[in-house]
This record gives sequence, C-alpha cells and structure tokens, in this order.
Amino acid sequence: MPTRRMGSQQGNRLRVVVIGGGTGLSVLLRGLKHAPIHITAIVTVADDGGSSGRLREELDMPPPGDIRNVLTALADTEPLMEKVMQYRFSTGTGLAGHNLGNLLLAAMNEITGDFVTAVKKLSDVLAVRGEVLPASTQSLRLMAEMEDGSIIAGESQIPLTGKQIKRVFLDPEDAVPLSEALLAIEEADAILIGPGSLYTSILPNLLVRGLFAAVKNSTAPKMYICNVMTQPGETDGFSASKHVEVLYDHVGGPFLDTVIVNSAAIPDKTLEKYAEKGAAPVACDVKRLRQLGLHIVAKPLVAFEEGYLRHDATAVSKQVVSLIKRRRRTQKIEKE
Repeated sequence: MPTRRMGSQQGNRLRVVVIGGGTGLSVLLRGLKHAPIHITAIVTVADDGGSSGRLREELDMPPPGDIRNVLTALADTEPLMEKVMQYRFSTGTGLAGHNLGNLLLAAMNEITGDFVTAVKKLSDVLAVRGEVLPASTQSLRLMAEMEDGSIIAGESQIPLTGKQIKRVFLDPEDAVPLSEALLAIEEADAILIGPGSLYTSILPNLLVRGLFAAVKNSTAPKMYICNVMTQPGETDGFSASKHVEVLYDHVGGPFLDTVIVNSAAIPDKTLEKYAEKGAAPVACDVKRLRQLGLHIVAKPLVAFEEGYLRHDATAVSKQVVSLIKRRRRTQKIEKE
C-alpha cells in the first residue's frame, strides 16, 4: 500500500481528481490549475495513433501523447517552453510526425527505466501544478464491438469506421491500475470525469477495473463534465443523458452525482462550421437527466479558441469549486 502523498496535503486546499484524456481535459486543466485546489490528473494510456502510437510500438512504452498534453496544460512555464513541448517535426527521416514532448518523455523513460518516474521528473522540469498519473503502467489497446458485430482494434481506428459503437473494452481486460492513482481517488474531495471523447478518452480510464472500483467506493462527489458538441464517429446524435447512460452501461450502473452541461446558445456560423464535419450541439435533456437522479448544473460554459468551441475553463472551474464547497458546508451542518 503506498504511503500518503504529502504533496496533496498543502494547507486546506481541496483535493480534486480529474479523469480523462485528449484536448478536452487539457483545456479544462488550464483553467482549473489557477483555482485554490490540488489537482491530480489521471490520464488514459490507450492512444495508438500518430507519434504516440509509433513510440509505444517501437520502444514498448505507454503512449505519451495524452500525458504530454496534460503536463503542458498544468505547467507553470514560459510560453516558449510550451511551444517546445508541443512542437511537431514536419521533416526528417524518422522524425517527421513526432512531437518533441513525446520524445522527451520517451527519453526520460529510457533514462529512469520507469514511465511513472519519467512523468514525475518531467513534471518537476515543467513546474507542473499538481500531479499527473497514467491510469495504468501497461500499454492498453482499446477495442470496440460495433452494432454489426465487427470488432475494431485501436483507439485511432474506432471513430473512422462509420459504424455505431456498441461497446468498448480493453486489451488486456485485467489491466492493473497505478497504486498512486487509487490513493489519489481515495483522498479526493471531488472527482471530475471529462470533458473528452466519450469512448476513446474517458472510458479507457474507467474500464481499468480497480480504478473504477476506487471511484465507485469514494464518498467524494462525482461530476461528469459533458461535451459541448457531439463527436463524429463516436457520439453522433447523443444528448447529455445518452453520454451518461453509455458510461453507466460500461461500468455496470450509476455512480455520478452531478452533470455539468453547457446552456449557452451557439452562433449559427459556428454551428454551420461544425455541421460540415458532422458535429452538432449536445442537447441538455433535463427531464431525462433528472430521471437518472443527477444534480444538473446547466450554465453558459463555452469559449471560442482559434475558431473552435471549447469549455470555458475558468467558468467550469468556478462551478466545480462552488459545488465542492457547498457539499462541504452541507456535510458540516449535518454533523452539527
């Protein structure tokens, strides 16, 4: 059993565990890191595309891409260092397509002989605010069973099939969670899930059985931050409640307390731009969400970043911290 993490016991700061991967998680963390909380990000290691996929195959290491994005989002460094971490080579035999941050993690993995240690060492270099932990130290391959019965292997391939996903699962199915991730969940004052790709960024974490068991057993409030837009090839036509129901179907039943959804109207020009790619706003079907027993936070939570819709990380962070503090006050009153 790992010892209690001193890093999470700084003053009386709230301890928040954030579970996910991909761009959505990174955007959220950029705002959340400025809140008066201690963050532990638990990140998927099921990526198999691009630079990450090449490194996991050639060096037999967990894919570094999602970890790199989260490290960069939580880093307290000069803007130039962020550009270095995210720089992607466009030329060079063997280098073209590789991300420099991925290569740094690969080098640190070789130097230390351990991926978790490599992440921690690079966290120190980047002055990361909080902790970044892989969900597992194993390189996991995400598999999908489609509605027509076909099986698709690989996170990068699943959204490209043009078929409806029935379920996703891990190979190996008995993946072992990182013990430090389990302890972070045990100590958490709140657990945030998402935002991010439902099937390929969020579920790969929750399908690590021991990790989800820790989430379910935690007494901390569990909040799902729902995506603003549907994702072509994954969640076409999905409402907010459908996202929740898919999570429940995969893990065996309800476990969430709160769902955070965007209520802001989206400009027509933006809708047209997303419609060209097959994406549409995620409908906030309040009635069904209530039937699922969820506390609903529906607020204007979007921002525009380089022409794309993103969660307004500052607005979401304020909602999250407010919810946790309200929960604490209620518990204190109940005890008195």
